[in-house]
Amino acid sequence: MRADTLATVGKRETGTAGAESPVQFSVDRSSPVPLYFQLAQQLEAAIENGKLAPGSLLGNEIELAGRLGLSRPTVRQAIQSLVDKGLLVRRRGIGTQVVHSQVKRPLELSSLYDDLEAAGQKPATRVLRNVLTQADAEIAAALGIAEGAEVVLVERLRLAHGEPVAHLRNHIPAGLLELETARLEETGLYRMMRSAGITLHSARQAVGARAATAEEAARLDEPEGAPLLTMERTTFDDTGRAVEFGSHVYRASRYAFEFQLLVRP
Repeated sequence: MRADTLATVGKRETGTAGAESPVQFSVDRSSPVPLYFQLAQQLEAAIENGKLAPGSLLGNEIELAGRLGLSRPTVRQAIQSLVDKGLLVRRRGIGTQVVHSQVKRPLELSSLYDDLEAAGQKPATRVLRNVLTQADAEIAAALGIAEGAEVVLVERLRLAHGEPVAHLRNHIPAGLLELETARLEETGLYRMMRSAGITLHSARQAVGARAATAEEAARLDEPEGAPLLTMERTTFDDTGRAVEFGSHVYRASRYAFEFQLLVRP
């Protein structure tokens, strides 16, 4: 199999922390796989594994085509496929820039904070509300408590690399654990629960999708009507007690759920 080694790409934007991090790409012109797809796959892999960090500049299409020895339409198609995924952005007068990698979250009992941290996404949290309130019928049914019982409502904006990724609303039975706002901004809710001696055992979860409202769009830095992923989850400890009910929305451009499917014998 013959592969053509291409020039290196990847340069940090002036004023952005970090040194130049050139990345090499190669394409196999004898392969039936389209050249644009080969390039797009390698670019995406470099972004996902951190070789092309957020802020890295790839240059404009003409420069890229010349450096990589590919036609401009081929480079344009590869870039556009990653722009559509939210991994790259075109900036007038600057060129193509890496924005971020999409968070791919497995469908297992884990917290968004831990998943972002594991993916090298530099998670941060902005607590919007941390108040005591009364459970309505939906919250009461999810937590197995009486309607009107006191619960703690924690509402947070979760960020990665300084950009909003998700809006999280969690209801926790009152008195279950101390939920200090400062601590919630430093770590994840599940970590706080484990530190308090709560053993998380299982969860009941539903995933969906819908369009962003005007308020959600402003909060998540998306246009109104942009696709959002939704998740509702009730988490139980090892005694079967419901310890939290979460209602979350995620930017579809930044976030995806991963499934592992097994063939039934």
